[in-house]
Amino acid sequence: MRFRAKIVDLACLNHFSRIINTIARLAKTCILRLTVCKLYFILSDKVANGGASMWCELSQGNFFDEFQMEGVAAEHNEIYLELVPENLSRALKTAQSAKAVKIKLTNKHCPCLRVAVELPSLSSSSRIVTHDIPVGVIPRRMWNDFREPSVPDFDVSIYLPVLKTMKSVVERMKNLSNFIVIEANLSGEMNLKIETDLVSVTTHFKDLGNPPWASEDRCQSSAQGRDLESMAEACIDIKKLQQLLAGQQVNPTKALCNIVRKRIVHFILLHEEVSLQYFIPAIA
Repeated sequence: MRFRAKIVDLACLNHFSRIINTIARLAKTCILRLTVCKLYFILSDKVANGGASMWCELSQGNFFDEFQMEGVAAEHNEIYLELVPENLSRALKTAQSAKAVKIKLTNKHCPCLRVAVELPSLSSSSRIVTHDIPVGVIPRRMWNDFREPSVPDFDVSIYLPVLKTMKSVVERMKNLSNFIVIEANLSGEMNLKIETDLVSVTTHFKDLGNPPWASEDRCQSSAQGRDLESMAEACIDIKKLQQLLAGQQVNPTKALCNIVRKRIVHFILLHEEVSLQYFIPAIA
C-alpha cells in the first residue's frame, strides 16, 4: 500500500487548503478514501442516531501535479484512512507561499501522512517543514461502512439563497432556538422558521428556482397532481446548519437542498471540480 502526491501550483494548493478547512469545520474525524482518480472525504455518523453525514469528492487531476497510489490489492486499488482533518488543515496553513507540497503515506512508528512543505528561501537551499499526521488504516472488511450515502426520494429540491445571506440569518436565529425549520416548495420559495414559546420568526426567500429534476419522477408523489405551492418541511439542529454555512470557504457555483418531509435535509454544494454533500437528519 503506497501513496505519494505533490502540488506545485499555488492556486491549486490554496484551493485544496480551503476545502480541507471546510471539512475540518464539519468533521472532527473523517475518512479519506484514495482512488486513482479521486479523493473522498467521508463522515458517516449514523444518521439514524441523529448524526450528520458528509460526502466530499474531488478529482485529483485538478489539484495535484503528481499522484501515485497503490491500493491494498490489485482488484481493490483503494486506500481508506481515518484522520483528523484539523491536523491536515494546520499543516497546510504553513504552505501558503510554498514552492511545493508533498504528501506521502509513511509508516515509521505508526501510519502517518507526511506533509512536506518546501518554502522559498534566500539561499540556494530551500527550507522544508515536515508535518507527520497520524492516520488509522481502515481494513478492507469495513469499507462498506463508507459507501456514498443514498439520497432518499425527496419531496422538494430547491436552489439555496446566497450562502452569506443565509448564514447571517441562521446566526441571528441560533441565539433564539436550538432548532430551525426549513421548508420549501416547487415554486422557488423557501422559509427558515424558528418557533419557541416566546417568539416565532420566519425569513422568506422567493424566486430561488428549482433544479430541473425537482419535478421529475424521483420526487415521491411525482409531479403530476402536485401542488407546486405546498411546502415540505423538516426541523433540524440549527448548530449543524450553522456549521455547514460557517465552514464554507469554497464558494460554490451551485448550492441546493433536497427536503424529505420530516426526515432529512440533504445539501449539495458544487464547485467546478468539487462536490460536497451534507445530510442533516430531522428532529422528530
